Amino acid sequence: MGIQMDELDVLVGGGGYVGLSLAVALKQADPGLRVAVVDLRPREALEKDPRASAVAAAASRMLDRLGVWSQIAPHAQPMMEMIVTDSRLRDAVRPVFLTFDGEVEPGEPFAHMVPNGRMVAALADRAEELSVELIAPDAVSGFTSSSSDVEIRLASGGVRKAKLLVAADGVRSKLRDLAGIGTVRWEYDQSGIVTTVAHERPHEGRAEEHFLPSGPFAILPLTGNRSSLVWTERRDDAERLVKGDDFTFELELERRFGHHLGKLELAGPRHAFPLGLTLARSFVQPRLALAGDAAHGIHPIAGQGLNLGFKDVAALAEVLVEARRLGEDIGALDVLERYERWRRFDTFRMGVVTDVLNRLFSNDMDVVRAVRDVGLGLVDRMPSLKRFFIRQAAGLEGPSPRLLVGEAI
Repeated sequence: MGIQMDELDVLVGGGGYVGLSLAVALKQADPGLRVAVVDLRPREALEKDPRASAVAAAASRMLDRLGVWSQIAPHAQPMMEMIVTDSRLRDAVRPVFLTFDGEVEPGEPFAHMVPNGRMVAALADRAEELSVELIAPDAVSGFTSSSSDVEIRLASGGVRKAKLLVAADGVRSKLRDLAGIGTVRWEYDQSGIVTTVAHERPHEGRAEEHFLPSGPFAILPLTGNRSSLVWTERRDDAERLVKGDDFTFELELERRFGHHLGKLELAGPRHAFPLGLTLARSFVQPRLALAGDAAHGIHPIAGQGLNLGFKDVAALAEVLVEARRLGEDIGALDVLERYERWRRFDTFRMGVVTDVLNRLFSNDMDVVRAVRDVGLGLVDRMPSLKRFFIRQAAGLEGPSPRLLVGEAI
């Protein structure tokens, strides 16, 4: 490619659900914005992601407002109920300590399980419809900020200028590193095993979270007689299980899953991802903003990683669009700091909550187990507290950006 100096308003580094939804939100709210998304992976690779994610009610409202939920909904499984157990593998019975009804409003589930590939495909289609420039496969190899813009160098040799560069390139963000933004990070010596299973009997939309000594084992309903698993295991054991033979994996899976849904069969590849907590020391600097996992990576115990990213999208889009309407420079630090103030405490709080929950429930001490089981039982007997927790999980508690309540920016 030859050198290009095309002027953009926003260039987003990262073409996953965060990067694409931000581009769509900006372009839909202000068609005059010049927006591009660059990603190292071709679109076909992103759409083949076999994983599924829990999309909270607030996030599904945003996706509906962005014009993509109708494409996603036929492949989404509503969560109609959630149960929580706490036991050891050798226990003959897993007592249910906590149950949640799945609706936050009549007819509105607190979350849906959505295939990642379908979600990215819908967002990419909408981005193209709105004339967002999609650049792939390519990557940002470097950038230089000035008082008026940021010059962005692409790995392919192209050069673009923009008012703002957004890093949405994941928890190991190259753009964050290029900007010199440090992180607070620690490892859990755990990995999350992710796979899909088919089972003989229907799940009826019920999600299950089993707290086991090595970490939570989540069974999340998918369309048909299938479920997505997020299985937390000690890192060495997870690597052994993923690399081992199918018979051993299925045997260990059955010990944790149980027999309540009948015969089990693997219905997708299995992968293991190291788990840790990563919080960026700053979400912004002049001409740069971090969003999604580039700003924060948390433990999946509460299923909120994707939804935190969508909250970033809604907040950043609202800040940028309103600043532009006021004639402000969307890449100026004082504008970007509004976004950071909006999102930093929430992500820090969620990071602390997931860290404490993981340490509390990945613990086999008898005293700790007794205390947490009493706590779960008390919550189960307090309907108002349960409603508060389910609305928190749905992203509907407290003040929210407009997109997350289904309103236009």
